[in-house]
Amino acid sequence: MLGVLATLKVQSGKEREFEQAFLEMREAVIKNEPGNKLYDIFRDPKNPGTYIVMEEYVDKEAQDAHGKSDHFKAGGAKVGACLAAAPEIAVYERVE
Repeated sequence: MLGVLATLKVQSGKEREFEQAFLEMREAVIKNEPGNKLYDIFRDPKNPGTYIVMEEYVDKEAQDAHGKSDHFKAGGAKVGACLAAAPEIAVYERVE
């Protein structure tokens, strides 16, 4: 299992647009990616415009398939248009 934590900084005033775009993409990920076990977003209450995305995949192939999917490419373009900077992404291996 792989875990991904992505920190996203959103442009001021684009928070709602970003959230809506991400929620649409989340729905598509859940519906179309059997190798994805978690795909969710959390807003930092102390830092407006800062979000954490938590993802979990059964293996590296599932994570790679996510990045290559049409719904990720389309949703990523909408999400990316709202970002103030490049996402900070960290990938972790589950301890078993």
